[in-house]
Amino acid sequence: MNAQTRLSPLTLTLTLTAAEPGDLAVPLLAPGTLTGTPSETCPGTPSGTLPDGTSLLGRDAELAGLRDFLREATAHGATRLVSGHPGSGKSALLEATVQTATAAGTRVLRCAGIRGGNPSDLSGLRRLVRPALGTSARSLNADGRLDALEPLVDGAPAPGGRSRLAYAVLEVLESVSAGQPLLVAVDDWDALDEPSREVLSFVARRTEGHPIGLLMTARPHRARLAPLAGLPHLSLGPLSYARSARLLAARRPGLDAQAVRDVLTTAAGNPLALLELPARPEDSPPCVPASSDRLAAAMAPGAALLPAGTRDLLLVAALHPAGDLPLLLSAASRIAGTELGFATLEPAEHEGLVAFDGLRLVFGHPTTPGAVVHDIDPRRARTAHAALAAVLPRGSVRMLWHLSQAVEGHDPDLADRLEAVHGQALEQREPAMAVRLLRRAAELHPTPADQGRCALRAAQLAHVLGLERMTRTMAHLASHRPLGPLGALCAEALARTGGTPSPAEPAAWPVPDGAAEQENALELARITAPAIAGDDTRAEALLAFLDAIPDRSEDPRLLQAMATVGPVRRAATVLAGVRAVRRLADLPVRDLERLGEAALLAGDPLRALDLYRRAERRHRFHDVPDQLPRVLLRQGLAHLAVGDWGQSTHALRRCAELAADHGQDHHTAAARLLETLVRGLRTGGPVAPARGPGLEAARRAVRSIDEVLAVGRACALAEGGDFAGAHTALSTLLSGPRRSPAALFALVTFAEAAHAVNASAQARAVLDRLEAELGAECAPNTALRITVARAVLADDQDAEALFERAFAEDLSGRPFLEAPLRLAHGRRLRRLRQSADSRATLRQAAATFGMMGAQAREARITAELRASGERADSGAGPRPAAARELLTGQELRVAELAGRGLSNREIGELLDLSPRTIGAYLYRIFPRLGVTARAQLADVLSDRQTV
Repeated sequence: MNAQTRLSPLTLTLTLTAAEPGDLAVPLLAPGTLTGTPSETCPGTPSGTLPDGTSLLGRDAELAGLRDFLREATAHGATRLVSGHPGSGKSALLEATVQTATAAGTRVLRCAGIRGGNPSDLSGLRRLVRPALGTSARSLNADGRLDALEPLVDGAPAPGGRSRLAYAVLEVLESVSAGQPLLVAVDDWDALDEPSREVLSFVARRTEGHPIGLLMTARPHRARLAPLAGLPHLSLGPLSYARSARLLAARRPGLDAQAVRDVLTTAAGNPLALLELPARPEDSPPCVPASSDRLAAAMAPGAALLPAGTRDLLLVAALHPAGDLPLLLSAASRIAGTELGFATLEPAEHEGLVAFDGLRLVFGHPTTPGAVVHDIDPRRARTAHAALAAVLPRGSVRMLWHLSQAVEGHDPDLADRLEAVHGQALEQREPAMAVRLLRRAAELHPTPADQGRCALRAAQLAHVLGLERMTRTMAHLASHRPLGPLGALCAEALARTGGTPSPAEPAAWPVPDGAAEQENALELARITAPAIAGDDTRAEALLAFLDAIPDRSEDPRLLQAMATVGPVRRAATVLAGVRAVRRLADLPVRDLERLGEAALLAGDPLRALDLYRRAERRHRFHDVPDQLPRVLLRQGLAHLAVGDWGQSTHALRRCAELAADHGQDHHTAAARLLETLVRGLRTGGPVAPARGPGLEAARRAVRSIDEVLAVGRACALAEGGDFAGAHTALSTLLSGPRRSPAALFALVTFAEAAHAVNASAQARAVLDRLEAELGAECAPNTALRITVARAVLADDQDAEALFERAFAEDLSGRPFLEAPLRLAHGRRLRRLRQSADSRATLRQAAATFGMMGAQAREARITAELRASGERADSGAGPRPAAARELLTGQELRVAELAGRGLSNREIGELLDLSPRTIGAYLYRIFPRLGVTARAQLADVLSDRQTV
């Protein structure tokens, strides 16, 4: 369209090229005319959608803000700058805003910058104002302003120069807006020519008082955006992990779980990257970051025009992002054949591709490395890998990795070095790199036996990391190479990862012969144990197979597999093995988690809690937050088993929050279900049975979630006072043909319920059968629960001996055992009319239940205290001044913080103490102050004097 073209008011449109090839938008359609009639190209498009009907997922708040901007502009004029990285959706938001304005009858003028080119002066301004020079606009030109503007935008010299041009453009926009509100939409302001940017910057600060809206988009380039400083600004951040997952599922269905994780991680919330990143299979050498044509054009539009030395520097930086600048310059110099200095970096910094943080190059986005090396020649990539290998420390993991990418064909010596150094990668907390090293070693080995060994080890490691596609790929490769009998069985099992596993037959497995087959045997047991845990015959066969493996009784994989298939039958053996493991600080974090799971399944939640806390500290130290939800979920389960419901809630809540941030829906679902269960236990309220997709997802996080929920619901009935319902449910779980291992944690609650419904004799019979069945494999904690349960069930004839035996046990750190024991003992003392001793014992029980967070118990224990002669007004404790005098300074601080509602963990973090120590303080404080719940502490300590 040239300057002399004349269009009718109903058809005047402006067709533009999409300003930003990578922005998440359809090609711009010029949706609007100077008369305010909606464009006929996209009639009836709803506000907030693109012409193809696609909504802007995750940008609801931004769309609402831009609708407010339009209302403000129509009323008295407004300007808005929308900034964001390439692909963040700037153009899509501008397009949606233009369509909303057009539908409301607003006139639209628009232009766009063009990246990767050298636009002529005033070219952007010409595209913007040219429609205003048409005949329909000249009907408003009573004062001749348009006639005066036309030669200026055509480049004719004029008095006042550029400043006169800016004033002339502003006057014309004011004239055009006189009849109807006007929206000026400028896409990629920072890519316009400099004179056009200057004029629009001038206009942006002078829209007030006229129905003019100026909407501009730009990338967040600090220097170029300086002229717009102070203007109302809408910054587009990345989409959240959850919204990114929803967008990916809606627009790219069918991706496998590993591809979804890879895309979500690399895209880092960028909408364009979510849609464009290739979900390709494992890299074939030479390895380069992934990208696509559209993504590369968006993230690095000017990379091809950079100087050769700068391109070489970006290439080695993309292949080795962890390298410092001097090392990268040294590698790039080897490619270029000449010495490169720090000035080599400046063109890339000017383009906004990278920034220098004083040590390393930081790419503008995780997808930028792939963009700068997109479509690179493989020979050049190998040269870059070889250059990096030449400057990295000899024998290091990264040096050998880059060297492996530079060679072609077989290289047995290098393959041996890769196989040897994969253990170093594991020690350096780079398990994914260890898998890649083994995979490349399998490719470089010339002999099938060596290829099979490396491929199988890579598949085993990938399975641990949850890399299902890599697991299947390497397992299939290994299965077609010579392997030992157990290695072949292991490869077969791994090849079915993510699908339906075939039933394992441990009875047919041969005894492992040699160290390599022992490793394969342990891996095979680890892989197959979860699938056969409910099959008694196969479980016994697997236990016999594990018993036959010599000198590995303390291996975490063996203990985890044994606890998985025989949590009750082999409880004592498992716990003895867990306790025998030494030098926990030297164990890999995954082995700490395996030992924790073995201890929890075998019935020692305190030991499990210690191991999971060690694992949590290790993950936090190495800054791998995506591993924390799994550990926190197990901590919540361990706290639940211990009876510390407050800490269980805290751990489960943190798990749910972190899991949601990292898209781990199975951990989120399990944590929410367990949090609901704990709430029911604390309040005695009903816990509805779980069902539907949430339960299915939770089963992937906790295999025994159904048993845990069933036992928890029964215990919640007892906490709420429905002892008949609790007794019936727990009797079924403890006496049925398939006894639930989780029910062993509820033996004391079962005894309380049985005593309440006069079924003590039947309950003692259940305990007798259980003790006989467990025999020597009875876990120490299970034996302790049986001892306390017998005391709770005791009749008058043998009660004293049973209580004496129970109190002689070490109950420290076991409030779920001590509290009901003291409650039962207090009741017995009251029946014997030993009122003073009864009240003291009941107060201790109340304090322990209060420490556990058992709110439902408070009313019943208060009634017991009153029945034992406690005065009605004594529950408030001693007078405030005396209350403070009864406590030490540290105890007072703990009591005040607990009275404010802080959990044991939160108090411990403030006072640099462990949660268990805080619990011990509260255990002493509650009976001393005569309170039975944390909520009473604030009233007792109501004296506000400074301590």
